[in-house]
Amino acid sequence: QVQLVESGGGLVQAGGSLRLSCAAKGNIFSINVMSWYRQAPGKQRELVATISSGGSTNLPDSVKGRFTISRDNDKNTVSLKMNNLKPEDTAVYYCHANIRTRIWSTGDDYWGQGTQVTVTH
Repeated sequence: QVQLVESGGGLVQAGGSLRLSCAAKGNIFSINVMSWYRQAPGKQRELVATISSGGSTNLPDSVKGRFTISRDNDKNTVSLKMNNLKPEDTAVYYCHANIRTRIWSTGDDYWGQGTQVTVTH
């Protein structure tokens, strides 16, 4: 049994900053890619940032330069630091991880429960 437990999020004014954290807990052999997605009302879920097990990151242009993703492989955590937030960043943010629970498995996808980020004008 594996769980992704998110923390952070909340209400912030435009131009402000927030930090999201996500901890993977349970029977974990290793973690492949870790990511953050977001979903705004009436819109599809979109990728915000991803980081490989080796630390390579990928972020879309919409958040590049404002958001930073990092991970701690020893603690099985991933964080998203969000600076210069804009009202269009308002969404529910979800943590995602591809996790191997056995040495012979290739990995399965797990999701956090989601945390609300609201950016006001």
